[in-house]
Amino acid sequence: MAAYSYALQVNKCSLQRPSLPHKIEHFSNPLSTSFKPLLRDLDQFPNISVDVTKAIKETSCKLLDAFVDFIFEFADQPLLPSQRNFAPVEEIGESTLSVTRVEGTIPDDFPEGVYIRNGPNPLFGGLKSTRSIFGESDHMWVEGEGMLHALYLKKNGRIRGSWNILYKNKHVQTDTYKMEKDRKKPGFLPAIEGDSPAVLLAYLLNVLRFGVIDKYLSNTNVFEHAKKYYSIAENHMPQEIDIHSLETLENWNVISGSWTRPFTSHPKKAPGTGELVVIGIDAQKPYFELGVISADGKKMVHKADLMFDRCTVCHEIGVTQRYNVIMNFPLTIDISRLVLGGSLMRFEENGYARIGIMPRYGDANSIKWFEVEPCCVFHIINCFEDNDEVVVRACRARQSVIPGPNSRVNHFEKWLKGRSSKDERIEFTKESTFPRVCEWRLNMKTGEVREKKNLSGDEFAMEFPLINEKFTGFRNKFAYLQVVESTEISGSGFTRFGGVAKLHFEEKRIPTEEEDELIKAEYHMLPQNTFCSGASFVPKPGGVDEDDGWIITFTHNENENISQVYIVDAKKFTNEPVAIITLPSRVPYGFHGAFMPLES
Repeated sequence: MAAYSYALQVNKCSLQRPSLPHKIEHFSNPLSTSFKPLLRDLDQFPNISVDVTKAIKETSCKLLDAFVDFIFEFADQPLLPSQRNFAPVEEIGESTLSVTRVEGTIPDDFPEGVYIRNGPNPLFGGLKSTRSIFGESDHMWVEGEGMLHALYLKKNGRIRGSWNILYKNKHVQTDTYKMEKDRKKPGFLPAIEGDSPAVLLAYLLNVLRFGVIDKYLSNTNVFEHAKKYYSIAENHMPQEIDIHSLETLENWNVISGSWTRPFTSHPKKAPGTGELVVIGIDAQKPYFELGVISADGKKMVHKADLMFDRCTVCHEIGVTQRYNVIMNFPLTIDISRLVLGGSLMRFEENGYARIGIMPRYGDANSIKWFEVEPCCVFHIINCFEDNDEVVVRACRARQSVIPGPNSRVNHFEKWLKGRSSKDERIEFTKESTFPRVCEWRLNMKTGEVREKKNLSGDEFAMEFPLINEKFTGFRNKFAYLQVVESTEISGSGFTRFGGVAKLHFEEKRIPTEEEDELIKAEYHMLPQNTFCSGASFVPKPGGVDEDDGWIITFTHNENENISQVYIVDAKKFTNEPVAIITLPSRVPYGFHGAFMPLES
């Protein structure tokens, strides 16, 4: 979730230039432009001119670096004891580690493949804050360079029931990762959360020194398209990954530059065609664009500016057999608000919220909008068509946990009281920020909206939904969600998940006195002080039922400081895991995971 760096992209002041989504040439380095008359006089000596230009650029960068080192103090954001497994780990190197400890049995019909999960793994010790005479700026809890953790599962053909299991981790080597790695110290100033003057100056100095406003994180998700694998976060293009070595290959320059902005961490394959539906937001107009990429990944089939009047943070798009589902909710990015002393990103409690239903290859004029009660949705569970209605199921909260406080207690208290006089005071409570499963039924003929705000009850908050992806865009019976640990500090951002829930959308619990009957839910809760991340559904090869398969997830036992992978039979969901695989290295909590079956 790093949409804040969409605002501007400019050239670096060094000779080495990253691959940028777009460039704004007039934001050149003012230190170098003052030398233009001299450079014109040297044009008759081209070799000298090149050397002088290089020297001037290098000197400009050194002066800016010296200014940053003198004015700004970098400090690690401390983690509370309950947050110690959010701390980064080191790469294990080029080799893979053999895994030998397995409790239980991996089923014979479990597919061979790679279980891979993305997540933030900050360089140089952890998330940073900077302090200066201009104030303070901080990394948000969702920042930190992406690291992939992969578990390779391959059958041992010589011994029935035996598996060769390997583990590997590796940073996603984005352009900005390489810049900071080469410097061997923090360079980018935090540029989203903090005092307005500090954030604005961070923008300017990052642009002048590196050519971009903030780091390309690539820490949120992994996906496959046209038999290629990608790491993604919303502030840059995806990076293609070699799934076997975890090497970063190159930025996905989508269709030879026909898509000139980052896109969502959750692109969706369109039912029937296999085309990839993507969206991308920007802090300047056009605020919101949608694209459709061919199933073979070789051309942009369709692209449309949806003519939004604000930059709304939209983390995910939905698809049905015929439609795209657009969430336009009041978590917004506004540079002018920042300039006036407010926050760059803010949830506007009094702002409007609406859901748009758009034909697959439509434009802004073809969208049918449905007004809904203001809320925050990061993740869609699934969408499908049901006669005249489009059904949208999602994880809904009354408030947004992004941007949220970092881990320092005094900062958290300041957040609760209201960060700035320019910002509205926020009721930041567990009930308002932790999501519940909801459903909207949108009637395409009458325009009626039927909303159920809480299908699963108040026993647990849930997030990071997953389904059997064969049912994306179709009516589905089941969904699986990570269950928020009940003791979590509300709004801290560093949320732990103490289990996984299985929801039965077509079965009801025992009726209550409430107006809406709750759906049936089963829970697979983890042992005390054990938490999960990156859960994924693995369909059974040749399976008939929607829940023929397994849930696989990384877990960490905080009592013993041991990381494991659980495999749970989705049909026997409350039973003990069929297998628990103990890993040779700690795996920090992270974001989204996926299981990638691999061809032999």
